[in-house]
Amino acid sequence: SDALFALDAASAAWDSGQGTWPQMSLKQRITAIEAVVEELKSVREEIVNSLMWEICKTRGDAGKEFDRTMDYIGASIVEAKKQASSHDTFLADWTTVSGVRARVRRGPIGVNLMLAPFNYPLNEMYCMLIPSLLMGNTVIIKLPAVGGLPHILTAPAFAKHLPKGVINFVSGSGRVTCTPIMESGKVDMLGFIGGAAAVDALIGAHPNAHRLKVFSQLQGKNMGIVLEDADIETAATQCVLGALNYNGQRCTAIKLVMVHESIADAFTKRVVELVSDLKQGLPWEEGVSITPLPEPTKPSYLEELIADAVSKGADIINSEQGGGTLSGALFTPAVLYPVRSSMRVFQEEQFGPVMPIATFSDVEEVHTAIKDSWNGQQAAVFTSDTTGKSSGPMIDRLSTVVGRININTQCARSPDSFPFAGRRSSAMGTMSIVEALKGFSVETVVSYSASNDLSSLIANGLDKESNFLAKL
Repeated sequence: SDALFALDAASAAWDSGQGTWPQMSLKQRITAIEAVVEELKSVREEIVNSLMWEICKTRGDAGKEFDRTMDYIGASIVEAKKQASSHDTFLADWTTVSGVRARVRRGPIGVNLMLAPFNYPLNEMYCMLIPSLLMGNTVIIKLPAVGGLPHILTAPAFAKHLPKGVINFVSGSGRVTCTPIMESGKVDMLGFIGGAAAVDALIGAHPNAHRLKVFSQLQGKNMGIVLEDADIETAATQCVLGALNYNGQRCTAIKLVMVHESIADAFTKRVVELVSDLKQGLPWEEGVSITPLPEPTKPSYLEELIADAVSKGADIINSEQGGGTLSGALFTPAVLYPVRSSMRVFQEEQFGPVMPIATFSDVEEVHTAIKDSWNGQQAAVFTSDTTGKSSGPMIDRLSTVVGRININTQCARSPDSFPFAGRRSSAMGTMSIVEALKGFSVETVVSYSASNDLSSLIANGLDKESNFLAKL
């Protein structure tokens, strides 16, 4: 009932597009969001502490998440102004084409339901939320079961500066809360970051799926491909960072490494050395890299994956350094080698501090793994080939499978101006400052015959009196 109460509030604020927020000018909405930002900055320390205490993010990383989110909001506002008024944007100003004079502005879609995971609860949600609000939508946020506290701290700022019902928080089980919201048919757009099965279930619950617009960033099984000519130090360093930064709890983490067998021994030796150097401890301790896992069921799942791999011939090659051991919620990273395609960890997204390493003797083995994978997010290729003869074909293979190919560096989403896209089971839509604004809005054309003088005069009046067409 609480979930449906939030839905009713968002629907009332939307009011079939006639509500206060969607009828405001873009300039008015920007002013309101800027006021929210100032309020949020005043509670930065509280939000950073909540990220550190609730999801065990180190203080440095928690601070970076908050600051990056504020930067993202600022950049989104700049881009929204540009899209609405720049001469570089087609039809942003009155333009005549084939005798028709027209102007295009982007308008809201309606009631948005948004879900994002615990690992970047503020940043990933705001990468959807802020563009959606700027465009005039109303929003229901489903708080993650772990990682919801930062959002609670933001509620007063939104309540103070946004009209009633524009943003609403729902907590509890996703199945219990979000299923009836979707079944109502009142949701116009779904913004989702998480697992593919969950988003499929939500889309399937909507009675009019053809009316539902979907923006989703989903799971990844990003591969680190270490070619025969790779620089071992660079490859090992970047693969360890990519696999274990924030305990590997990132969709962009490298979750499977395939290394050429001729350099596998040297590569794995260096990986074990680097992993053993990672300091473990509590998130507020200086220099800590590995922190406790916030999800209560994650350790047992990781242990299942490890047991399956070991039963099929893999070893925990850093076992002497404690790899794979659990102390409370603190899981010492496990390096598994050699991993084969028959093992669960080769296929499943572990989303935790387990680093599986497989070998290949022929690059066709890598090509087969790429073709067979459900992953469509990213890959990282490690090579010293400057001619392109060995690296070029690999890039070509990956270019029709993933959304980003990283050369001699770990997988990543940043900078936020870059498109963050994907294929297969990894994404529906592109996340970036530019594309998110487009993703949560619809182009609306206002046009008239260029030869009609009366219509031309009317258009001049609209520029002054219409909130939709008002200049910034």
